[in-house]
Amino acid sequence: MGAPDAGDTAWMLAASALVLLMTPGLAFFYGGMVRSKNVLNMIMMSISAMGVVTILWSLYGFSIAFGDDKGNLFGDPAQYFGLKGVFGGADQSNVLADVETSVPLAGTIPLPVFVAFQLMFAIITVALISGAVADRMKFGAWLLFAAVWATVVYFPVAHWVFAFDNITGEEGGWIANNLKAIDFAGGTAVHINAGVAGLVLALILGKRKGWPKTPMRPHNLPFVMLGAGLLWFGWYGFNAGSAVGATATAGETFLTTTIATGTAMLAWLLVEKIRDGKPTSLGAASGIVAGLVAITPACSSVNVLGAIAIGAVAGALCALAVSLKFKLGFDDSLDVVGVHLVGGLVGTLMVGLVAAPEAPAGVTGLFYGGGIEQFKLQSVGALAVLVFSAVATAIIAFAIKFTIGLRADEEGEFQGLDESEHAESAYDFAAVGGTARTTAATVKEA
Repeated sequence: MGAPDAGDTAWMLAASALVLLMTPGLAFFYGGMVRSKNVLNMIMMSISAMGVVTILWSLYGFSIAFGDDKGNLFGDPAQYFGLKGVFGGADQSNVLADVETSVPLAGTIPLPVFVAFQLMFAIITVALISGAVADRMKFGAWLLFAAVWATVVYFPVAHWVFAFDNITGEEGGWIANNLKAIDFAGGTAVHINAGVAGLVLALILGKRKGWPKTPMRPHNLPFVMLGAGLLWFGWYGFNAGSAVGATATAGETFLTTTIATGTAMLAWLLVEKIRDGKPTSLGAASGIVAGLVAITPACSSVNVLGAIAIGAVAGALCALAVSLKFKLGFDDSLDVVGVHLVGGLVGTLMVGLVAAPEAPAGVTGLFYGGGIEQFKLQSVGALAVLVFSAVATAIIAFAIKFTIGLRADEEGEFQGLDESEHAESAYDFAAVGGTARTTAATVKEA
């Protein structure tokens, strides 16, 4: 054990907080997109993931994801159970001094900081799924699903993708260490994983009452824009933080993330203008998220031109993909499939095409003379996560459906899940619509 680097530690603490902020940002983003009678329930689905996943991660999730490798599939669940061995000894006062300490390290940062950073990834991955099943899932069923899915799906897949040798000191999961597919910050483990889970869960849950004939427009577009802004801000912790230090790689991924995101927003708006005649604020917000999703796996392997290419393709394809649910008949309420699954696939696969040798990853894609091999590796990694997540999610969802039930009852869905599931209302329309005279009369009568 050595001394952690003070600069790297400070950056990773900040990055961890930034990634945590993404979950409330997602809550605003999703909350503004639903109808007013379901906004609190939608926000609660994101916020509750912060509690459920934190407990499971602290008990055994980190150990499954980053414990000693077991067959390239998962880490030793007992190694860090209850985070044993993560905290340092009695001389923690010297943690940032240039002396030997008893604090275990992950690279150049204290292991507890790395545990916290990766916890934030686990939280938002689970929260992302909720957008596909908005307006109709029982809150208790959601909590149970979140706990089981995190355990069975996310923790092992995180091991496949994130368990690098330089962090654990052991051979990690097969995507990172055997396949050598590039996924710098979670295009497969987070976005493809959550996107396909959302699709499967939405199919098993069924369509919302009245969809697609009944208009179900976003009730608060300023919420959506605020959420998109918070997600963009927090995403710098997500991508640049995945450098696990205040390094040149962190700076370069910060820049490619910004470039791809701005490009994707403009590409989405262009598609809207051509297709619908008007660019919209919802389109701008969705384009931002699509760009962030797509650049996540690729931010360390592309140059400026590659970032622009990924942003342009993701913005355009995701804008087109969100309309597929109407043609194919599946009710993905808030476009988790169109944005996260499609965006994650775009970013993961395009690494094999536009990866530039001068980028930190040092990988050469097809368009830079590297041949088709890296594209094949990216495809295998993406397909493996997609298939595993789809099958496991289906098993979990059917098990819950035939035990405690997945879906809110028809009356509760009609009334709104804010009232039926939480006995609350986001907006007191009676008070807002009253006048000084009617309010005074109401008080006098009371």
